[in-house]
Amino acid sequence: MDDFSDLITANQEFAESFELGDFDGVAHAGVAIVTCMDSRIDPLRMLGLHHGDAKIFRNPGGRVTSAALEALVLGVHLLGVNRILIVPHTKCAMASNTEADLRVKVGRSAGVDASWQQFHVISDQVAALQEDVQMVRSHPLIPESVAIGGFLYNVDSGLIDQKF
Repeated sequence: MDDFSDLITANQEFAESFELGDFDGVAHAGVAIVTCMDSRIDPLRMLGLHHGDAKIFRNPGGRVTSAALEALVLGVHLLGVNRILIVPHTKCAMASNTEADLRVKVGRSAGVDASWQQFHVISDQVAALQEDVQMVRSHPLIPESVAIGGFLYNVDSGLIDQKF
């Protein structure tokens, strides 16, 4: 329990003035964001959004995986999403390492062989982003009325650059 005591204490302090209850779960700005798990990314603040405005799906590299597609379909049909942003970022470990590099680094850290683990590195971020945008645009359960954009977030400047 001591491993999490600082976080539990912080949560108790947060809950003392909690005013976000009874929220309906709908994306009030109609936005869904697929982005990387990188802690340098603050998805809501980078777009001027607030609690309740967007649905956010995060994974290594910010790729549109089958789980991300599932979340997007649910967001569009049940949670008010009408705009989807796919936002990988600069200086991403998934785009600056090879599978072999990551397997060695993880194996060294874990102290066991990691040569079997797949990490889905990205050799060309812009090409991968274009592929992801096209995958979402062509999904049979995401209507053409939904705006879909592909952006690259710069972790040094805080700016997003629309690519697609």
